[in-house]
Amino acid sequence: MTASAIDTLRAAIQAWAAGGYLPASLTYGFVVNAVLAGFIIGPILGGLGTLVVVKRFAFFSEAVGHSALTGVAIGILMGEPYTGPYGSLFGYCLLFGILLNYLRNRTGLAPDTLIGVFLSISLALGASVLLVLAGRINVHILENVLFGSVLTVNNHDLSVLAVVALLTAALALPYYNGLMLASFNPQLAAVRRVPVKALDYLFVALVTIVTVASVKVIGAILVGALLVIPAACARMLSPSLRSFFWLSVLIATVSTLAGILLPIELDLPVPSGAAIILVSGALFMLAAITRGLVPTLRGNPS
Repeated sequence: MTASAIDTLRAAIQAWAAGGYLPASLTYGFVVNAVLAGFIIGPILGGLGTLVVVKRFAFFSEAVGHSALTGVAIGILMGEPYTGPYGSLFGYCLLFGILLNYLRNRTGLAPDTLIGVFLSISLALGASVLLVLAGRINVHILENVLFGSVLTVNNHDLSVLAVVALLTAALALPYYNGLMLASFNPQLAAVRRVPVKALDYLFVALVTIVTVASVKVIGAILVGALLVIPAACARMLSPSLRSFFWLSVLIATVSTLAGILLPIELDLPVPSGAAIILVSGALFMLAAITRGLVPTLRGNPS
């Protein structure tokens, strides 16, 4: 997505908002940027979240999100712009995820144990680097990284999100059935000549880059939750894998857009990341109650 295309789309949305066809808050450029980001990351996180839930990798996605704080700290230390240190973010988090998955296959340790070790080391490293940088950065920068901020999304961020979304779709969709089969039953997948280990690394890489790309809107602390909650909600209600996937995409997208717009429209002092997760959490509770009350909605695709 080029800058000119983004500018044209933003101008069109602002014109529709000025004409009363869209919420008045969309007359502001930064709100339009945030909504466009939500339209990009919502479907991607929702779709990828189905694999995270089936593989029981919720703790891994949280660990990658938390490691983004260390990636930001290293980037600032190396002289990258504090508004978008993408080089260190993607580099460090990819190294974190791939090395963790490699050792998971080699050490025999339980995944949650290994993730706990890596997460502890990463947070200790991040805290140490941030202490060194304490006099050079504003504390509000860290708040934006931790909890997300719609104010900081710019054309460059939208371009990065668009590239990541296209790359994720291009790599995940052709192999989605294989990834799902390997998640449900790795032994059966191996018998059917599905490259289980290669797909495992592909999955880890995709979760990592999507998580990192979403940090600006949702925040490092909460980004993993949007991979898990919509998919968990959809799994409770979906009788098939197809409906599981599309319902998770819908819930993640609605949660993202509502979490971005509601605090602005209602003038609430709530970070965008927290609002997004609160909306998805409310939908999860509604789904849990609905599943208990309506037996025909008891889904659990397998």
